[in-house]
Amino acid sequence: MNFNVSERYNCVVIEFKGNVMGGPDAVKLNEKLHELIEDDKTNVVADLGRVKFMNSSGLGMLIGGLTTMRKAGGDLRIANASDKIESLLVVTKLITVFDNYKSLDEAVESYSNDEE
Repeated sequence: MNFNVSERYNCVVIEFKGNVMGGPDAVKLNEKLHELIEDDKTNVVADLGRVKFMNSSGLGMLIGGLTTMRKAGGDLRIANASDKIESLLVVTKLITVFDNYKSLDEAVESYSNDEE
């Protein structure tokens, strides 16, 4: 797994690619999130559109990211989850924990709606 970070309007988009399986990747993501917090950027969208596979460690990595961002006063929202990943979120009941959006644009716009 690797990820690209970009900024769109009022949030940071982290686009994941490949297999999300935790491990050393979780450490890289955690470091990146803490850098964002230091830069006062706490609204994050995890774009899962190019993720092929995610295991429980990958889910744990996302939960850790969500917890980190919420403690910093922000949030981590999911966009573009495939049917397979969405069903994984439903089975684990994490669909009730994460704000999940069908498209990246919807997820980015959701932060604008928070400010109104």
